[in-house]
Amino acid sequence: MLESFYLIVFAMVMEFVDSALGMMYGTVLSPFLILLGYDVKTVVPSILISQSIGGFIASWRHHRLGNANFQTDTVDYRVTTTIIWFGVFACLVGVFVSSSISPKILNTYIAVLVIAIGVMILWGKTLIMTSQKIYALGFISAFNKALSGGGFGPLVAGGQLVFKDRSEKGAIGSTDFAEAPICLLSFLLWVLLNGMPPLSLMVPLCLGSAVGGFFGPMALSRFGSKDLLKKGLGMLVLIEGLWVIYKVWLR
Repeated sequence: MLESFYLIVFAMVMEFVDSALGMMYGTVLSPFLILLGYDVKTVVPSILISQSIGGFIASWRHHRLGNANFQTDTVDYRVTTTIIWFGVFACLVGVFVSSSISPKILNTYIAVLVIAIGVMILWGKTLIMTSQKIYALGFISAFNKALSGGGFGPLVAGGQLVFKDRSEKGAIGSTDFAEAPICLLSFLLWVLLNGMPPLSLMVPLCLGSAVGGFFGPMALSRFGSKDLLKKGLGMLVLIEGLWVIYKVWLR
């Protein structure tokens, strides 16, 4: 019982941070649970379904609070749907090749890409946003999410901030919205191939994520300085990339 309470609290805190900043839930919680002794084949699907629930709730809250606008023909809507469609394809590929690709190679590639994005944000470099770049962003990030349960937020939220005139809050809201159905599909594929994860892990994570997803967007809506938010996200993205490099090569 006490273990379930701790799992709810951990998931709630990490989803609060994730829905406020667009990253950190799976990337931090997945290795943390593995360090606690949970098997990776139960951790990844539990992370995926719980983040899907938290992400759908957070997306609704982002729209209601004005962090993002998901009405048809808005920038936030177009970016989100583009990432989702290519992310769905990437999930199919990612889950089915998970047994043949080296996690070390994949994680190193993702880390280098995340570090480059973080440097560009902090340096103030921007790119023109095109459909092709959004396609690539959605595919790479969802591919990694399906394989490891993490790595989506730093790429999608951070990657959007490299584009010229992209709203910081809109980028975070779009990341949460795009991540939710991608996580749900990845979870279903995991269950189809590997079976249902234990309810003792999955249910507490879902409960905590739902609560965190409700309150996280409220914190983002009250954040005033756009420049400070962008620089803070850039620093978080850079730290995430360096942390992955450390875990893969130096531990």
